[in-house]
Amino acid sequence: MEKIRYAIAGSSGRMGRTLIEAVQQDAGASLAAALEHASSPFLGKDAGELVGAPCGVRITADLDAALAVSDCLIDFTRPEGTLEHLAACRRHKVSLVIGTTGFSAQGKSAIEAAAQEIPIVFAPNMAVGVNAVFRLLDVAARILNEGYDIEVIEAHHRHKVDAPSGTALRMGEVVAAALGRDLSECAVYGREGHTGERPATQIGFSTIRGGDIVGDHTVLFAGAGERIEITHKSASRMPYALGALRAGRFMHGCERGLFDMQDVLGLK
Repeated sequence: MEKIRYAIAGSSGRMGRTLIEAVQQDAGASLAAALEHASSPFLGKDAGELVGAPCGVRITADLDAALAVSDCLIDFTRPEGTLEHLAACRRHKVSLVIGTTGFSAQGKSAIEAAAQEIPIVFAPNMAVGVNAVFRLLDVAARILNEGYDIEVIEAHHRHKVDAPSGTALRMGEVVAAALGRDLSECAVYGREGHTGERPATQIGFSTIRGGDIVGDHTVLFAGAGERIEITHKSASRMPYALGALRAGRFMHGCERGLFDMQDVLGLK
């Protein structure tokens, strides 16, 4: 079986280490390159040592050299870094899995443009379970389309820099679309002071940041005399890593195109 050669961006970070571990455990994958920024103290170290399994791949800041020996780059870093990696993948015709969140409209447009030349899976959450929840939310919203107030509650670790999470926003988008609403017009992000009575069409978002919470998401449908909650809780980052590898397999052999995890899982 041909192994897919993966490059991992941000390899010394929490998600990067989980991705290295996942690649090493996958019989159909090999770690081709591990990337870090030019001032990283981990440069030159064996990437496998980060997870207790030396592999001979040295951490590097040479993006072009890394992509020259890779089939797919997995990136869960920051928007500015991901866009730099995007341009390099475009040059080298390497597929790209983007788990980064917090892009501006301009950044999203750059991703769409690059997908005309290379295959890209771009999703706010790579976990298979979360993407199953997206489908469940679509069904629930269509059934609970009258008399239910909708709130999205998410919690993450103290180091997360964007809020609400990309996953929470996507949950809101799924629910709004199912109800025929425009999320940009009905969303409210936090409440304070004298807010007045809650509009019936509003979709509220609440954000919690603290400790080492990997990622918890709940969508609450609150009606008269009952509450329906659809929740996903992550106990580790491994589900995201496994989903990213599944995305890489999905794109293998593709020439171009912009996909999300619903495409990868055959849910569209």
